[in-house]
Amino acid sequence: MMESEVFASFIFYSTVLIIKMYVLAIITGQVRLRKKAFANPEDALRNGGLQYHREDPDVERCRRAHRNDMENIFPFLFLGAIYSLLDPHPVVARIHFIIFCVGRIIHTVAYLLKLKAPTRSVAYSVAQLPCFSMALQILVAVIKFW
Repeated sequence: MMESEVFASFIFYSTVLIIKMYVLAIITGQVRLRKKAFANPEDALRNGGLQYHREDPDVERCRRAHRNDMENIFPFLFLGAIYSLLDPHPVVARIHFIIFCVGRIIHTVAYLLKLKAPTRSVAYSVAQLPCFSMALQILVAVIKFW
């Protein structure tokens, strides 16, 4: 499978995105500790008392960024894997994967650093373009198969 340049490229960018999601989870945990805002009573008790079993705007911002990743990266993983099976041109496929990956990284940075609008929404929209492209190509391939 790794002999396919397209699939190897897909695996590389997918792995980068998954690592980014892990880093975001670590950041969320660190913000929880720094802000003393714990989701579970047992964690609050261990870290100072039940008064720290609470929400915090900065923690919630991290959680929203993480949720947005899950809503977008998981579909990309499916679409990219199927798209790779269509034997697209390696350069075109890599462009699809790079645009999505860079868009998601910029989206996360814009979310966490509270960058001015429309930075985050532009990054989100640009990252959606290759997903729509891959989805359409998959549908066309399936329709031709029928």
